[in-house]
Amino acid sequence: MYELLRFFFSILFSSVFRWRTSGIENVPAGGVIIAANHISLWDPPVIGTALPRKVHFMAKEELFANPVFGWIISKLGAFPVKRGAADRTAIRTALRLLESGSILAIFPEGTRSKDGKLGSPEAGLALLALKSGVPIVPAAIIGTNKIFRDNQVLPKFRVIFGKPILLNRDIAGKESMEIMSTQVMAEISQLLQKADN
Repeated sequence: MYELLRFFFSILFSSVFRWRTSGIENVPAGGVIIAANHISLWDPPVIGTALPRKVHFMAKEELFANPVFGWIISKLGAFPVKRGAADRTAIRTALRLLESGSILAIFPEGTRSKDGKLGSPEAGLALLALKSGVPIVPAAIIGTNKIFRDNQVLPKFRVIFGKPILLNRDIAGKESMEIMSTQVMAEISQLLQKADN
């Protein structure tokens, strides 16, 4: 099902939205975290379609309340996470995926941005990177929040993958993780600014 939907979205994004991707070569083999801004419900399929390997996502547990929809997104690589609390089950699932060499996509802000501006990161990103030892690849998603909005039925959009960031596992503590998360968000911000130029 994953490959079938990826094929469908690749045709849709290429022929209808004329999307562009860049920096895919920056995503290393093995376990890696993709950290992207979040501006639309289109963002997960955009990232999943852009990358040649299967991408797993943390998704708010409310999306799994409907058994049918929950089954579908589970098949597409999503797993539930409780927002606003330390979800140990979700953390264990994420670490298992990363340690097995999978790609895990995370939206560090924890929720969609309503105005398109980059928000503050939550602590989960740095925690997973430090515990797993995998690199973080910052990613910028541009334009997906304009689909079917503001009279832009078929806007162009793009996704840019930046250079991987490897966090220092010898540094721990809440303050250190906040600094690391802020560093990743700064990289995402730079990618967004580059896209505007």
